[in-house]
Amino acid sequence: MERRRLLAASAGALAASSAGCLGRGDPEPGRLDVTVRNDGDGPVDVDVVVEGDDGTTYAEASDRVDAGVARAFEATVGATGRHEVTVKSADWECQLAWNADTCRLYDGRIAVDAEIVEVAGECVAPR
Repeated sequence: MERRRLLAASAGALAASSAGCLGRGDPEPGRLDVTVRNDGDGPVDVDVVVEGDDGTTYAEASDRVDAGVARAFEATVGATGRHEVTVKSADWECQLAWNADTCRLYDGRIAVDAEIVEVAGECVAPR
């Protein structure tokens, strides 16, 4: 009986030390998912830049979004602080911002046509 108690205590100590080695206390990085949908009649060239408030650039991408098509962009960002995504083309520019301290996954949606740019975003996975 004493042997079982010692084995159980050893297994518990091993699990606790393994968890510490895996960095369990470190906050999980944040993530951005942004979709650009082209509702217009012609292609749109877009530039996407994701930055932190400390000046860190987490992602940069350029792509052509054909008419009737949507493109998804993803970026892993820091676990804390304010983050901002800027999406622009030759005729327009828009920005979305969120705080990674309270939001682990931020979802942004941009719809473009010849006359209007619609921008929406929400935290889909709070911390």
